[in-house]
Amino acid sequence: MDFTLDKYRQLLTALVQSNIPFTLRHDVDLLPANSLRTAQIEHQLNLKATYYFRTVPESYNPQIIQQIHALGHEIGYHYESLTTCRGDIVAAYQDFCKNLQQLRTLAPITSICMHGSPRSPYDSRDLWQSYDYHTLGITNEPYFDTDFTTTLYITDTGRRWDGYNVSRRDKIPHHQDDWTRRGLSFHTTDQIIAQLTNPRSPLRQSGLKLLITTHPQRWTQPGPAHLKEYLAQSLKNIVKRMLIHQADKKNKPKQ
Repeated sequence: MDFTLDKYRQLLTALVQSNIPFTLRHDVDLLPANSLRTAQIEHQLNLKATYYFRTVPESYNPQIIQQIHALGHEIGYHYESLTTCRGDIVAAYQDFCKNLQQLRTLAPITSICMHGSPRSPYDSRDLWQSYDYHTLGITNEPYFDTDFTTTLYITDTGRRWDGYNVSRRDKIPHHQDDWTRRGLSFHTTDQIIAQLTNPRSPLRQSGLKLLITTHPQRWTQPGPAHLKEYLAQSLKNIVKRMLIHQADKKNKPKQ
């Protein structure tokens, strides 16, 4: 069974034993208590990660944010201001600054990461076409500040490790085809673990660092919550495929 806390621990153990340099990133979209559980597992293994929190009720939990930070993890801001402000650039920047300051009352924030908002027509990364996040004391936005020629991006978006096929924004399109050709595309956690533990695998031979993104809401023990997340994400993937198809059709040049 995939996407359990036991499976996550197995993945982390394989990562450590592989000696491949890796960075752990977590998007806390929902269920912040799940993030505390993954943070505790990482702490037990002497690992540090970055947890990106939204400032909406389903993600923002001051007590849990402070507990995760106390375990030695970094707290980041999972921003979605262009979506919440319906494309208004000025209002979105003001919203971003307000939310950033709110999070900074709980922990130092120097890293931000866009929340994909798949049903929204707005990409919040477009905010930085008009503003510069560095002027706010931000040093890292993974989509802009990662060298993907030396780093392989792996994400569990869509509750699958090849979820870039059903994702509108959580993907690296200019590099994904190359990674796939090199055998660096995965569907299950076990497939990643198998390559991590095999010295001759494409992953171990690639020479690439790893940037791994998970959504802790997906990682639970077997039971009703695990089944609920599976069913909900399966439905979301269908909707996202439809949205991607509509966007592709809209952007297709007319004959």
